[in-house]
Amino acid sequence: MTSRTHYSSGEPCWADLQTPDVSAAKAFYGKLFDWTFTDLPTPDGRSYAQAFVGKDLVAVIAPQNPMQEAAGKHGQWNIYLAATDAEEIAEDAVHAGGKLAFGPEQVADTGVLAFIEAPGGGTTGIWQAGTHIGSHLFNEAGALAWAELLTPEPQAAIAFFQQLFGHEVTEYPQDDGGSYSTLIVKGDEVAGVVPAEEGEEAGWQIYFGVADIRKAAEAALAAGGVVLVEPEDRPETGSLATIQDPQGGVLSLIQI
Repeated sequence: MTSRTHYSSGEPCWADLQTPDVSAAKAFYGKLFDWTFTDLPTPDGRSYAQAFVGKDLVAVIAPQNPMQEAAGKHGQWNIYLAATDAEEIAEDAVHAGGKLAFGPEQVADTGVLAFIEAPGGGTTGIWQAGTHIGSHLFNEAGALAWAELLTPEPQAAIAFFQQLFGHEVTEYPQDDGGSYSTLIVKGDEVAGVVPAEEGEEAGWQIYFGVADIRKAAEAALAAGGVVLVEPEDRPETGSLATIQDPQGGVLSLIQI
C-alpha cells in the first residue's frame, strides 16, 4: 500500500465530509469502502467519526456547523492542500486575487486550518500539519486518490495556486478546444484544473480509489446512494464514476 507520513506544500493531503447525518453517512460509506470507524466528541457535545482502511486513517465524517444546518445545506466533501505555513498562505491568498473564507485556526495539536477561494470560486482547505499529517494512505482503495478544481476561470485559478505554492503546470489540449491542466509538485502531478461548463458551479471534484468501479457503483446504489455518472472505462487514466450519498454529498471514484 502507498502509506504516507508526509505531504509536500501544495499537495492534496486530506479530504473530509461535512454532513447533516453522521450516522447515516457512516452506514453508507462503510458499505461502499468497507471503512471502520472511531467516534470522537466535538467541542459542542456532538460527535464525528474517523474512517479507517485497516489501521490507516483515511477520512473524517463530521457534523455540519450550525450555519450549514440552519441553511439546510446538503453534505459536502472538502479537499485540503498541505502547507508549511497556513497563516502565510491565508494572507497571500487575498493578495493573489482570492478570498480568505475561514481561519487560520489552530486545531488543538493536530494542525492549523484555513479555507481560501481562488478567483472564479471553489473553496480549498489549507492544512498545516501538527500531529495530523493527512490521509495515511493515498491512491489506494478506500483512500483519497485525486482532486480537480472545476472553475469558470481556469487560468486565473492556476496563477493563484502557482503564486501561493509555486506549482509547475502541464497543459493537456482537449478535443473540444479546451485544456485540462495539472498542478505539479516536485515533478509529480498532484491535482487538476478543469474549465467549468456554462452555469456549472465552481468547486473541487474529489476522487477516492476503488478496486472495481462497477462493483463500487452497485454498492453505492444498494446503500441508498445515486450514481450521477455511470462507470466509464478509461484504461489509460483509470475507470471513473461519480456518486451521491443519501445526504447529498458528491464523490467521484477511480479504479486503482
